[in-house]
Amino acid sequence: MDEHDKDYPAEQRETLAEAPGLRVRLLALAPGQCVPWHYHNNITDTFFCMKGPMRVTTRNPDATHVLNPGDTVAVPPGVAHYVEGSGAGACRFMIVQGVGEYDYVPSEFPSNP
Repeated sequence: MDEHDKDYPAEQRETLAEAPGLRVRLLALAPGQCVPWHYHNNITDTFFCMKGPMRVTTRNPDATHVLNPGDTVAVPPGVAHYVEGSGAGACRFMIVQGVGEYDYVPSEFPSNP
């Protein structure tokens, strides 16, 4: 379990693969759950939607990516992002995190997307 897993509830978390500088995880969010605003200093988060739709919202640059099963989006280092099922519904996704040292930096915004 990652030390940051306690930062937000998720219906399912599973590490599929991990090596220095790279990890692959499976996450499922129940209706109303989210991955709160955060960013990474060194790694890119690449999301692969498996059940959705899901929404990945970013700040600086401001964008909203709605992913359906089979869709992907990459969020580069330093870009704050927020993840949830579209319409606050359920979603399931695989996330590839790398290449580099993993960190999780909480980020505050006045309101959720």
